[in-house]
Amino acid sequence: MSSLVSRAEPELPDIDDRLVEPKTRYEILDGELVFVSPADPPHSRRHAKVAALLETHAFPEFAVVCDQLTRISKVDDVAPDVSVYPDAPDLRTGRRQLEQLAFEVVSTGSLGYAGRKAAKLAGRGVRRVFAIDVERSRVLEWSAEIDTWRELDPAGHIEDAALEMPLPIEAMLHAARADDEIARALVARHNPVIEAVRAEDRAAGKAEATAKAVLTVLAVRKLVIGDAERVRILDERDLAQLDRWLVEAVTCVDAAELFATLSQR
Repeated sequence: MSSLVSRAEPELPDIDDRLVEPKTRYEILDGELVFVSPADPPHSRRHAKVAALLETHAFPEFAVVCDQLTRISKVDDVAPDVSVYPDAPDLRTGRRQLEQLAFEVVSTGSLGYAGRKAAKLAGRGVRRVFAIDVERSRVLEWSAEIDTWRELDPAGHIEDAALEMPLPIEAMLHAARADDEIARALVARHNPVIEAVRAEDRAAGKAEATAKAVLTVLAVRKLVIGDAERVRILDERDLAQLDRWLVEAVTCVDAAELFATLSQR
């Protein structure tokens, strides 16, 4: 009687089992130790902008990190420039989950090396890998089907289950557009700091309008006030006080009566 022998694939190492020393400038690709040079402008600036864009566009349940090593095979331990992965731990291992999105900021000359990394990342299970080619102002996505990079429309957006809002491709290429899109995303998310500033602006605008209304009523009634009183009214930011002054401006006999009330505050 013959027996069947299982030929299951050997289990992959955990994504956080290291081949290289963390916090160094090295990766291992195809079993080869590779020194990864620190980025200079404009590459380093693009790293920061891409990370900031992803922080403001990804769902809050996802972590956005830079240069985090990921063990993608028995002989590969690499660090994408920017990665996006679920913040919750893996239910099976209790450790971090594999990134779902990976971004590499590349030069045209390093696109081939980035392609080797992309193929390995995709093989490990990373859903999507992107390259930002600074020299040629283009964004590419790795295609496992054709085993190479596919250029994306710069006027388009990246939509993904990890992204709360579509990510404009052009914003990853131009710093000014990146700043604009980061601001729009923060507004759309009702960022508490921005909401507080907007509330202050609204209050300041209402205070200014009410102060001018007080002065208009006094002017229509031909009640003369001095420069100091005018400045005091325009500088007031307490809306309740301004509303009281507006009522008093309609009924007071003269400016002296209005400011006699002011002096009693």
